[in-house]
Amino acid sequence: MQVSKAYLDKLSYQVIGAAIEVHKTLGPGLLEKVYHKCLCKELSLRGIKFKSERTIDFEYKGERLDIDLKCDFIIEDCLIVEIKSVKEMNPLFEAQVLGYMKLLKIGKGLLINFKTTNIFYSGQKTFVNEYYELLPDI
Repeated sequence: MQVSKAYLDKLSYQVIGAAIEVHKTLGPGLLEKVYHKCLCKELSLRGIKFKSERTIDFEYKGERLDIDLKCDFIIEDCLIVEIKSVKEMNPLFEAQVLGYMKLLKIGKGLLINFKTTNIFYSGQKTFVNEYYELLPDI
């Protein structure tokens, strides 16, 4: 299967829907690890394939370095999802998602914050990069 912009957009919508379901069930204010485990369960229930807390290989000037970078979720090998449970979003979180996207050569990423009243309106942000722009539309 070839990934397209339309496929990634649909997948993003499904993942955000799963996060909303977790948030509706649990509400805001819990630790990130609680939301992480529950989102794993919700994604599984919806038949969405994912890798959780995947270590990202890091290479510098041709040499692999042992750096403990872990992405919260890689959805179907084509979408990065980073989750938080914080009062205020920090620009460093956005840089984290963009960095993972670049290192993994993935065109789209989501940053989801569970410490909000409404994930759809104020608890998620979508990012795309040059890899997304290279994908076919359909």
